[in-house]
Amino acid sequence: MGQQQLLLIILGVIVVGITVAVGITMFIDDAVNANRDAVTNDLVDLASRAQQYFRRPAASGGGGNSFAGLTADAAGLRKLTTKATNGNGVYAIQTAGTATGLEIRGVGTEQGDATNHITMEIHVFTDRADSVVTIH
Repeated sequence: MGQQQLLLIILGVIVVGITVAVGITMFIDDAVNANRDAVTNDLVDLASRAQQYFRRPAASGGGGNSFAGLTADAAGLRKLTTKATNGNGVYAIQTAGTATGLEIRGVGTEQGDATNHITMEIHVFTDRADSVVTIH
């Protein structure tokens, strides 16, 4: 083979290698972003359920205008959902409910950086749910 042909083969291998590396990086980034969005949606759903619990009368199994019954354990979370884990992540009440609010945490299935999974919190209040905060 001539030098020109070898140079073209080497150049082709380099271009293909760079393209594959960029493709893998984009795939990983998309997976992380999709998991972050899914955890956000799950947290918003749990926040909505917490506000429903707040508004439901205590006689009907609700909080009677308080989040206090939503404790930071499995029993508290069961009042919002039957599953603390799904394909998107694991969810828990981070800070037990008070008369006016609570915090719910979700840990995603994808790693946000080299060692930590995506972790997000939502702060639920009587009239709103604060923006979701990305921890990792």
